[in-house]
Amino acid sequence: MTAPLAVLVGPPGVGKSSVARVLAARTGTAARDTDQDIERLTGRTVSQVFAERGEPHFRAIEHEAVRAALHEHAGVLALGGGAVVHAGTRAALRGLPVVFLDATLADVRERLGEDDSRPLLRDDFAGRWLGLMSQRRPLYLSVARAVVSTHGRTAAQVASAVQSELTGASVGAPS
Repeated sequence: MTAPLAVLVGPPGVGKSSVARVLAARTGTAARDTDQDIERLTGRTVSQVFAERGEPHFRAIEHEAVRAALHEHAGVLALGGGAVVHAGTRAALRGLPVVFLDATLADVRERLGEDDSRPLLRDDFAGRWLGLMSQRRPLYLSVARAVVSTHGRTAAQVASAVQSELTGASVGAPS
């Protein structure tokens, strides 16, 4: 069994995938995104799986994708925004270097712009995002070893903060 160097969790649009790529490049590892794993496994986008099979079906697939990635991937892992909703996923994250990337509604709205590919944020973006965060924030905090704000930061700056939080700025550094 392999364990990831870092696992990034947080709401949709916070920048988990971008930060994972930067952090992986800095540490000489690979980045992996479980939403992309799901799309490869199902041959469908996340939005299509949601639309065709519903959220409970998607969460079951997502849990299996996360479980596999946690055992197979030694680099930086970005989880889908709702992965922590599944109790089995939260249990699988115990003891791992999990970082909650936190953002404000304004930050996420600026990043996502008019992107309507996020199934749980369609229509009333602000209301839905705030509702998701009120439900999920305690879950993100329950699995996180550290919390890093993305407010006003680039992906590179967030990656630096993640490194500092996890190992005193030496994630992946040669010893």
